[in-house]
Amino acid sequence: MTTTTVTTVPTTKSARKRPIGFYIASTWLGLMVFLAVFGPFLPLPTWNEAQFEFLGAGPFSAPGHLLGTTNDGYDMLSGLVNGARISIFVSVVSVTIGGLIGGVIGISSAYYRGKFDSVVQMVFNIMLSIPNLVLSLALISSFAADTDEQTATVARRMTVLIFSLTIVIVPIVGRIARGSALQWSNREFVLASKSMGTPNLVIIRKHILPNVAPAMLAIAFLAVGSVIIVEGSLALLGVGIPGGASWGSMLATGRNYLEFSPHEVYMPALAIAFTVISTNYFGDYVRNHLDKRESKI
Repeated sequence: MTTTTVTTVPTTKSARKRPIGFYIASTWLGLMVFLAVFGPFLPLPTWNEAQFEFLGAGPFSAPGHLLGTTNDGYDMLSGLVNGARISIFVSVVSVTIGGLIGGVIGISSAYYRGKFDSVVQMVFNIMLSIPNLVLSLALISSFAADTDEQTATVARRMTVLIFSLTIVIVPIVGRIARGSALQWSNREFVLASKSMGTPNLVIIRKHILPNVAPAMLAIAFLAVGSVIIVEGSLALLGVGIPGGASWGSMLATGRNYLEFSPHEVYMPALAIAFTVISTNYFGDYVRNHLDKRESKI
């Protein structure tokens, strides 16, 4: 009679437990994305419709207005929800377009090198030498400024704002992509693929891009937070999105009533702060995991 002995091997966790900051940041960003997408369908007052019976009401002090109202009678919660939609839309679109353009240029520059790489580096250095806020301010002032004949619409101001922020993002992501692609383009498996006659585009798509993408993702999270701050700064300077439509625009409008209704300022300021902290956290989180991954290769 034979007996079969089953040996159980203790299972080990493949990954350590994620820190509490990961769950806090992901919960906040998930909430902001949810409000940005489904905010218009929530049973909230219209964000730009004044409630004259409640002017400057503080949080939890007016029925039907959970976070109070502005000094002009606009619902604060509705404004924050609409601001999330505008601010996140502007930042994500700018970073996505700028990241794609910068990534393609940076990876191509690192792979083909030569004169093309020299020209790309020179252009990136010139663009990075101009302060982000100054460049965006100059473009918006030139193409979407109010004149005596007409006032720039929200759509026009937003389009120019996205365009200007995209230009700012391109060299930032491009340099990160170029630096990472330079490291991977000298690896043995890439050199082996070249020696076998594999087309360059196939090498870039299969070997370089998948390894460069995590570095681009890390800088993209940081860039989203930076774009939100730049948008708020432009609004405070009077050239951002008008009418309290974004978080930055809410700050610009509320600063005039800081003494009477300070919640008009600190609520959008907290929304910006928490969002930027969360995106920065994820950027650092991805970068740390990327460093650990590269150290094992």
